[in-house]
Amino acid sequence: MTTLITQQLSVRIGGICACHNLSMTFSAGEVWSVLGRNGVGKSTLLKTLAGLRKPTAGDLILNDKSLNTVPRRKRAQLVGMLFQEQDPTFPATVLETALTGRHPWLSLFAGESHTDVDLAAQELNRMGLNGMEKRELFSLSGGERRRVDLSALVLQDTTIALLDEPANHLDLHYQTDILGDLINRWRLANRIVIMVMHDLNLAMRFSDHLLLLFGEGETLHGKTNDLATEGNLSRLYGHSLKRYPAENQYFFLPT
Repeated sequence: MTTLITQQLSVRIGGICACHNLSMTFSAGEVWSVLGRNGVGKSTLLKTLAGLRKPTAGDLILNDKSLNTVPRRKRAQLVGMLFQEQDPTFPATVLETALTGRHPWLSLFAGESHTDVDLAAQELNRMGLNGMEKRELFSLSGGERRRVDLSALVLQDTTIALLDEPANHLDLHYQTDILGDLINRWRLANRIVIMVMHDLNLAMRFSDHLLLLFGEGETLHGKTNDLATEGNLSRLYGHSLKRYPAENQYFFLPT
């Protein structure tokens, strides 16, 4: 079973300390949300977990191996990341962009197979993008582009999915139904999902674990039901919040 372990991890960018001496384990089948105020280092921490930047101190252990020793190709088969914003460097169609998710699995001398194209078409259809395969990315709305990027991440078929603000540009339907269905698929497949979330109530809806970044390196992590208290979250955001029940869940509103 896949595990990602932080060992006394410290992450800094400029004068910001996202975490200090963080030791914890992300395990298969868990869905985590990383929460905190703007500028506290959430995206920087996520990029560090992906191996895209070196930690200030400490180590990351992926399946009993230090993450920085895992070859790039193998790492790309294990860890996938959805960035907060992705600007295309070169002109590309919807289908071509979705198929980039298959690249870590292709041989150096072969392009995408018919199976890869079929898988991409199926995922685009699931994301509500059927019939748009030949559209250029620049012609898409922000929400459509976000769903293309999500499709590419799904097609990468990694055991760890890191998502930076996955609900960006998505309307209510796509936030709750499409994104919710995707997260449930990953959970049932025993993947690790770690999301930086801006919307607190979406995090409550989707996540069974939370990692709270309070600033200056202070963190708190654990099960959502244990950490999602009025006291913890009011301190996290620097504003008083009230918890309200909603069927089998609960949500928070500012007072």
